[in-house]
Formats: sequence, structure tokens, C-alpha cells
Amino acid sequence: MLVLFFIDLDTQLLPDNITLPLLWLGLISSMLGCFSHLQNAVIGAIAAYSSLWLVTRLYKWLTGRIGMGNGDFKLFAALGAFFGWQALPFILLCACVVGLIFGITTLIIKKQHRHTPIAFGPYLAFAGCINLFWSQSFLLHTMI
Repeated sequence: MLVLFFIDLDTQLLPDNITLPLLWLGLISSMLGCFSHLQNAVIGAIAAYSSLWLVTRLYKWLTGRIGMGNGDFKLFAALGAFFGWQALPFILLCACVVGLIFGITTLIIKKQHRHTPIAFGPYLAFAGCINLFWSQSFLLHTMI
């Protein structure tokens, strides 16, 4: 996640040679019962990819501009594979809120136009880490 965070921040690209193995690793770890059940992981990966794909297509249809790259779809799908479909709303909300705060701040400080592209992958990666640590902490407290 850390590598993807900095790559996307620097290049606005999320390389397939990192996101796709991460997706498979999420599915395999779910098959082993590490973070989620396999069925929830598969649904999570499909729902995550499809939701961002659909939003991007609708945005392009309405505005004529591309709003998000395919790497973001794949990273979100990998997070869905790790944590299952139940975690997707929290991850997406967290990524959007953090992205909005930092994006607007960056645009104001750098005096950029509102149509300046902002990488979304770093915020997805950050939200995935928050979900990992928050859900683990939550599980520990419920077990005690």
C-alpha cells in the first residue's frame, strides 16, 4: 500500500504489476480465512471494481471528461478482496473525505484550477490501512 501510495501520488498511475497481484493475494488470503470469507471477498472485489467503473462511466457521459483511471478500480477491488464487500462503504467514504480535504487544500495552496487531476489511489490506500487497523482493533476489543 505504501508503494502504491507514493507511485500514484508521483505519477497518477497504479501499476498492474502491483495492483493485480494484490487482488489475487486478497482472494487467496480470504480463501484461507485471514480477513474475510471467500464469498464476501469475491463479491467485494466485483462490487468495488464495478462501482468505481460505473461512476466513472457516468461522469464521462455527463461531462465528457475522464474522472478516474482503471488503476483505482483495481486497487479498490483488491481492498474488496481483502476485507469483503461489507468494508467497501467505509473504505470509500474514508478515501473520499480524506481525498477531498487534501485535494482542496492542495488546489488552494498551489493555486490550481478545479479541473486539475488529483490522484485517488493514495486515499484508497490510506483508507484501506485505516480499515485494516481499525477493524483489527475492533476485533480485539470484542474478543476481550
